[in-house]
Parts: sequence; C-alpha cells; structure tokens
Amino acid sequence: MKLQQLRFLDAVVRNNLNVSAAAEELYTSQPGVSHQIKLLEDELDIQIFERSGKKLTAISPAGHAILEHVGDLLNSARNIKRAAREFSKSNRGRLTIATTHTQAQFILPPILQRFSSQYPQIELRVHQGNPKSMCKLAANNQVDFVIASEVIDERGELITIPAYRWNRYIVVPPKHALARIENISLNDLAEYPILTYMLGLSGRSQLDKSFQQANLEPRVAFTATDSDVIKTYVRLGMGAGIIAEMACRDEDADLVYIDASHLFPDSVIKIGFRHSRHISAYQFDFLHMVAPHIEMETIKKLARSRSLEEREALLQATVVPDFRQMKNTLKALRVVGQS
Repeated sequence: MKLQQLRFLDAVVRNNLNVSAAAEELYTSQPGVSHQIKLLEDELDIQIFERSGKKLTAISPAGHAILEHVGDLLNSARNIKRAAREFSKSNRGRLTIATTHTQAQFILPPILQRFSSQYPQIELRVHQGNPKSMCKLAANNQVDFVIASEVIDERGELITIPAYRWNRYIVVPPKHALARIENISLNDLAEYPILTYMLGLSGRSQLDKSFQQANLEPRVAFTATDSDVIKTYVRLGMGAGIIAEMACRDEDADLVYIDASHLFPDSVIKIGFRHSRHISAYQFDFLHMVAPHIEMETIKKLARSRSLEEREALLQATVVPDFRQMKNTLKALRVVGQS
C-alpha cells in the first residue's frame, strides 16, 4: 500500500467519483489514477467502488470502512511533513486562509500586514467564497484556517476559537423614509424592499430568524456576496440595505448608516482548523493575532483538545470582544510605514 494510492482514493471521493476531475486536481492522468486504485483494491482483496463498465457509480460498504481511516492517515502524513518543515525551515512556509469577502476586505489586512512583517518568508494565500465552501476547505485540510460566522459550528471536524462579536447596520440614502425614523422596528423594515447578503453569508441566518420570530416576511429584493455591491444598489434607490457593521465606512457620505443591533442578535466570527492538525509556531502567532483576547497557552490547549466539552470548559470565562473593541485592536496592529 502506498501513500500516493490513498491520496488518489481521497481525491476521487472528494470529486464525487469523477476520476478525470481527481486526476486534474492531482496533476496526473486519468488512467494513472484508475490503475493505482485498482492496484490498491487488488492488494486489499476488496472492491472499494461499485462500477458500471469503467465508470465509478458508488462507494461499496467495504470502501466506506476503508475511507474512515484514509483521511486520518493522510492528515498524519501531512502533520509529519509540517513538523519536519518547522525544524528544517522554521522561517519559511505557507499560511492559507479561507474566509468571506467581508473578513478578507475589512478584518484581515492589518492582521496579515503585522504577520508578514514578523514572518516575511511565509507565503500568504487567502481563499474567498461563501462560508460553507470555505469551511469545507478547512474540514478537508485544504487550508490551514477558516474564518467565518455561524456555519463554522456545523463542521464537527473543526476546532473553533471565537474572534469577535458583530452586528448589522441598515444603510439607506439620506432621503429614504427609514432615515427619518428615530427607533426603527422590524415592522418598519419589513415595509421596504431589503438588499442584503446571499443565504449562508455574513450572519444571514440570524437576520432571517429575527423576522420569523416576529412573524414577518422580509421583502428580500436583492442579494449579493459583497457589501460594496449592496451599497451600490442602495444608492440606486432599490431598497434598504442590511450589511455587516464591519463594512460601514466613514467615506460613504452619501449614505445613512442606522445601528440595527436592537433588532438582531450578535453574530460571532470564529477561526477554525481541522482537529489533530499540526500547528506550527508561526501559525499559533497568527491565531493569537486573530484572537488576542485569549492567552496563547489557552490557544495551545484548544489546539490539543479532544472534545467539544473540553474546549467549552477552556473558553468558559472568555469574554469575546465586540467589533468596536476589535477595531481598536486592529488599529494597534497596523505597521507604520507600510501600505
């Protein structure tokens, strides 16, 4: 049995049994992938996949039993390489982060600027997308860390650390009727077309739940992944925007921002990583930059934890800062003299 065969097997499963897609991901040929999987089946004397001709149609019961161990073996192999690399090239490596557009645009820049100044030889890679697909990358060990809101807790494979709490702002043109209401209610908001994030993005589920609990049906007229896109259509008079408070900018003088924290519960941004993953020294420093309110020793204990109960106990006394507090921390992180 070869490690390469297990990598091929893992890639085929992740690509929904599409051997061509797996081969493309692995920069090899389709016949090569098929041949190695067949050799593995012959060696184990089982059939991992069910077939219709040459096409893979399903994972066999024996295959499911094998796959339960393949991910752990590949993860262990990656941890061995990372541990060795930390000693052989302690100041070199790569940091890969999966997150949403909002976090990449408004939160990560000062953190990565400070990180880069401390570790100039570390290559930085940021993947942007919807939270569910970004969390999947972390769960599959394709990135080091994921930064996202509620959906991050849906992945049992991830250890998560709370970074900060945030809420929402209503954004409208100055002459909009909502701009003249002193204390906006959900009923007031439901009277107008709403422009906000697509489902699965930036706390959208909390927004929908608030309307449902008030027995109201919001008139969601437009959705997008990017806050600036939402603001563009607000300027066109298409409705009232609801965006993350991180996306509110002082330079948007042609818009009115209305605090909506009395309408919606806080959401929590967390950073997550695959359990049992080897975390290097520079990665621990990055974790501490994202969650500076948590002691480094506690972060290390969280990384070594074996259960959700253990992590909850470690974080029991933790006070998660709100965005305003986080914003002050980010200002302190900025490196003077760098753009």
